[in-house]
Amino acid sequence: MTRGRERRDLVDRTRAFALRIMRLGDSLPHSRSANVIAYQLMRSGSSVGAHYREAMRSRSNAEMISKFEGALMELEESAYWLELLVDLDIVTHSKLAPLRNEADELTAIFVASVNKLKTRR
Repeated sequence: MTRGRERRDLVDRTRAFALRIMRLGDSLPHSRSANVIAYQLMRSGSSVGAHYREAMRSRSNAEMISKFEGALMELEESAYWLELLVDLDIVTHSKLAPLRNEADELTAIFVASVNKLKTRR
């Protein structure tokens, strides 16, 4: 796979992740706890792709690493909110499993990218 193709695939994956998160947030019941989680989850889940796109315009490896690490922080925060949805019995674990798997896969991609960039230094 070419580098440009990999970038396009990750642009598409992070956007699809954001859309799935937004749809999930919109489908949650309207309770105080669900509203707080929905807001936070939608914010963090949609930020992953924004960080990635910013990274693609980086002027240096250090700047790219910083943006990738920002995406990793947002993925970790998203995972936290997804866990709370299950812990509060708002959404079942099985319903969230595909979304959590995608978050794990995106995390692995960003970790590998950061590690590769750090070895170039």
